[in-house]
Amino acid sequence: MTLPLNRLQEFTHPADVSRFNMIEQQIRPWRVDDTAVLELLGRVKREHFVPEAFQALAFMDLQVPLVSEDSLQHHPDWCMVPPKIEARMLNDLKVQPHERVLEIGAGSGYMAALLGGLGREVISLEIEPELVRLAQGNLQKNQIANVQVLQANGATEVPAGGFDVIVVSGSVVEVPPLLLAALNEGGRLMACVGQEPVMRMQLVRKTNDQYAVTTPWDFNLPRLQGFPEPSGFEF
Repeated sequence: MTLPLNRLQEFTHPADVSRFNMIEQQIRPWRVDDTAVLELLGRVKREHFVPEAFQALAFMDLQVPLVSEDSLQHHPDWCMVPPKIEARMLNDLKVQPHERVLEIGAGSGYMAALLGGLGREVISLEIEPELVRLAQGNLQKNQIANVQVLQANGATEVPAGGFDVIVVSGSVVEVPPLLLAALNEGGRLMACVGQEPVMRMQLVRKTNDQYAVTTPWDFNLPRLQGFPEPSGFEF
């Protein structure tokens, strides 16, 4: 989906028009220029991972709830992040076709599907059983075969074998050493780190058993469950 704006009239389905506008008006301006990522966003149907009640929000620049309106107050963190955030993470991570990927926080399964479209194998860990079932169902319906969703706490449980890319799909106070240790040589990890009102996206690269950290951009994401929070006491 790298067509110029003057090709918009060629789209006949409303969802395809909305997807094109999402890519051109939201995602490209957020410094997403990787051709493979842009084409992938055109192929993987985001609306297929959005609950029916919120289909009208599928292509909007906002968080999309994954629960009913009645349940939102109990699970405000159960949501899909804005499309530009998913795209920018993929753009910066540069996932390659031979790479093994770990995602922490499956949500609807959409980010895992995108990662699966770039990498060789994806394992997505989700702590909430209801979201595990949601992600598994969405991936199956969309015939995504190289993604596996497991119920696990990504802060304390990591599958063996090492990973070339790790994506933390939510915010944490700090990246646990367990996740850093799971990176292969040359691997990359991206996570939203910090506390409100200011969080930063951290990109970690492992080279010669050393970790180089950069903070390419700022954005606040919902908290991931299961990760430690700082003590409320000050001395």
